Formats: sequence, structure tokens, C-alpha cells
Amino acid sequence: MIDLLGVKIYGDVTIGNFLIAIFIISFGVFLAKVLTTNLRRTLGDRIEKNQRELILKVVYYIIVLVAFLTALPFLGLNPSGLLVAGGITGIVLGFASQSVVSNFISGIFILWEKPVKIGDQISVAGISGYVEDIGIMSTIVRTYDGLYVRIPNNTLFTSEITNLTGNVARRFEYVIGIRYSDDIDRAVEIIKGVIEKEPFALKNPAPAVFVNDLGDSSVNIVVRIWSPVQVWYDVKMALLSRIKEELERNGIEIPFPQRVIWFANEPELKHGRDE
Repeated sequence: MIDLLGVKIYGDVTIGNFLIAIFIISFGVFLAKVLTTNLRRTLGDRIEKNQRELILKVVYYIIVLVAFLTALPFLGLNPSGLLVAGGITGIVLGFASQSVVSNFISGIFILWEKPVKIGDQISVAGISGYVEDIGIMSTIVRTYDGLYVRIPNNTLFTSEITNLTGNVARRFEYVIGIRYSDDIDRAVEIIKGVIEKEPFALKNPAPAVFVNDLGDSSVNIVVRIWSPVQVWYDVKMALLSRIKEELERNGIEIPFPQRVIWFANEPELKHGRDE
């Protein structure tokens, strides 16, 4: 067995050296997992999840890197020599890894600046959905139709981000058309009554109901309502149906598009038919 460990694989590296290197790297990975697991429990809710995960990832990769550098001499590689060689290869790799470095640095800035958090609803670069995870290199977004999208942090950081849940309240708006023959004041009163019965329609900022436009076929009433961001979409969907039902119950209808057409030669045609 001892003789077998002394068998050279390449250069002066023996099977024993190779096994020691594997052991050091494996132990480093094991130690990193154990330490980060305990560190996660220790930190708990003392700091925000994003910052906590950033610290854990940095600690994890530092331990693994130290283990890797420690194992290099057993593989016949000199870490200092690699650093010198890295000066040459680093230039080459630098060009090839620009996007990697850019994503890494952007990830740090995102976690530091916190324009988005896990659980937020965002819209960025044409993608809308829930933030599932924020990593060092990329951010995972689950779209509203259930797709998981990986967005490089560089793209996220340099794009215009719309955080749909960044504020505690959000406003939505309807445009409701009624007939010209309907009582406008009565319609506004009915709509306000429906809004007042909705517990999630905020009193402050107050809802607004007003005539905004005299359309081709209808008098258009704008309805603006604020609601807690967690339930705004449900409230928006529910209130529109209730407003329509209540208006119809009171004899106020939403008209179809109408157009009156006059025929310039209608009298002649009528005269011709009489003959």
C-alpha cells in the first residue's frame, strides 16, 4: 500500500500527493459548508437576508480558495509561480472574463444599494415577475406565467428597474363610459359608494372620481384608487365588476360605440321609390 502511494503520476507528484490534495480540497469544501451553515443560524434575522447571503457566499468561496491554494503544491504547482504567470495570463483572461467581473461587481452593488429585494415584483429589460434570488453573478426572476429567468447582474444594474412593490401602496385607474342621457352626478355617487364599501381601498390618499372626457359615444369617468400593494391587483379586479353591476342596477349603462351616418342623397332615393 505504501509503495503504491509512492508511485509517481507525473513529475514528482505521487498518488499519495494527489490523494492529499483531494483531501485538502474536500475538507475545505466541507469546512466551508459547515461554517456557513452555522453562521447562517447565528446571524438569523439580525441582518437582512440579502446581506446575510452575500456574507455567507464570500466566506464560503474564501475558504474554498484557501483550500485550493493549499493543495496546489501537492499537485506540483507553485501558487507564487501561478501568480507570476497570472500576470501574463491575467491580461488574456481579463478580456475573456470582462462580463464575469462586471456581473460580480454589479452583484455587489445591487446587494449593497438594494434597488430590489427577494420577493419584490419588478419589471426590467422587458421581464416582469417576482425576484426569487439575488446572487453574486445573476438574479433569478419568476415571471407571472411561471417562467424562471436568469438576469445577469450587469444587465440588471445598468437597466431601468421598476419596482412594482417598492412602496406600501399603489394606485390603479379605470375609465368608465356612460351614456350621454345618464345622470353624471348619480353615476359618480354610485361609483364612490362602491369604493367606500371596499375595505382595502385607502382613504388616504383619497380615491378620485371625475369626468375626464366627452367621448364619441360616451361620457368618460376616470376612477383612481389607492390600495395596499399586496392586494392591489385583487382589489382592482373585484371593484371593476362591482362598479359595473351597481351602475346597471341603477339604470346606468355602459354604451356601445355609436356612429350616426347621414346620406346626402337620401331624399332623391325616397322620391324614386315613391314613383
